[in-house]
Amino acid sequence: MNNLELIKKAKQIALSGKLLDRESIISLLKIDPASEDCEFLGRTAREAASIICKDRAYIWATIGLDHKSCSMNCDFCSFGEKWGIVKDESEISGNEIIKLAHKYVNEGARWIFLRTTQFYSLEKLSKSAEKIRNTVPGEYELGVNIGEFDEEMAKKLAKAGVTYVYHSLRLREGENTRFSAKDRLSTLESVKNSPLKLAFFVEPIGCEHSNEEIADIFLTAMKYDSVATGAMARVPVPGTPLGNLPALSSKRLAQITAVTRLAAGYNAPDICLHPASEIALKWGANVVAVETGALPRDTYSNSEGEWRGFDTNTAKIWFNSSGYKVFSKVG
Repeated sequence: MNNLELIKKAKQIALSGKLLDRESIISLLKIDPASEDCEFLGRTAREAASIICKDRAYIWATIGLDHKSCSMNCDFCSFGEKWGIVKDESEISGNEIIKLAHKYVNEGARWIFLRTTQFYSLEKLSKSAEKIRNTVPGEYELGVNIGEFDEEMAKKLAKAGVTYVYHSLRLREGENTRFSAKDRLSTLESVKNSPLKLAFFVEPIGCEHSNEEIADIFLTAMKYDSVATGAMARVPVPGTPLGNLPALSSKRLAQITAVTRLAAGYNAPDICLHPASEIALKWGANVVAVETGALPRDTYSNSEGEWRGFDTNTAKIWFNSSGYKVFSKVG
């Protein structure tokens, strides 16, 4: 089977409601990102997106709560205590969290995610989530991106108004991170057994990762019933162990995003990429993330604006030029 036949078959499988098999995913990832075949892959993924998500696009707004050094020392993260990047620790106040949540809901974000470092108090986070729910009106969905937790905490977060959790088994977990893959999978199991919905992207993808590794992490996301998936690139942060390795090209990241679109089909209708790029939207992604506050992908904390200037207005312009319409709620 040649590439064009494989791509057409992948679209048929996606629209049938089935997951694509591992070998087909790997074969699609092997296509040269600069080739005409990859252009066809991107166009086909976008056609599938029109059917699966009905050309509905969504904005994911993330608020990084605490800019603090972390003893887990992941090789790609600016917060690693050993790297010495974090000089002045800080934390966004409760009032500032509410202010930012209001801002992003008013700007049309579907998701408001609170992101913390590994050891942030989950009790404190739960109270913040409850306050947002009681203070910020709208039909948005509230999510958290936090450390490990059990089923009891998952249920407590749901009771506080949280509807989504972002969690993943990262690429080369336990090798480029100091985390136990077993512990990460245990948290994923806790989410699966709770009322919370899971968002799990393939990340952090770099030039060092094989097609097989990428396929296996994607299939792990599907195993744990992730309803939102996609691709997140490793951003080279100067001063971290992986900071000298180059970033993925925009076409390679778009290709991986297109493959996740076809591989997931209706099982995960919302496909996100990060950092955002226009080509990936034209190749099937329908979700982008806007970030403010503490940033594990950079050397500073910014609560006065968005990372790299990518804001909700820019997201809307890009979506519009790619044939999508931005919605703030599921419909």
